[in-house]
Amino acid sequence: MTQIRTTCAACGEVELIPAELTLELTAMNGTGAYLFLCPTCGDQQRRPANHRVVSILLATGVAYEVVDDGGPITEVEIRRFIDALDSGEWADQIK
Repeated sequence: MTQIRTTCAACGEVELIPAELTLELTAMNGTGAYLFLCPTCGDQQRRPANHRVVSILLATGVAYEVVDDGGPITEVEIRRFIDALDSGEWADQIK
């Protein structure tokens, strides 16, 4: 069985199996964070996951969810989007 080695802030190095971790992927980024309960102290842990860590965790079968941390769309963003559509320059970017 695959063992994943990581660290607990209180206990130090711990080993987990993929079912004991959850991966939160940041939408449109390919990075995120992984969460687990420390098997020694029981504390909830959250660790950053760069592209390499995400790839490894996904390859070992860790469950994941995609989270959107961007917040609601603002009026300014909508106006920029409309302006970009009106300019016609977007068509060149999809070819």
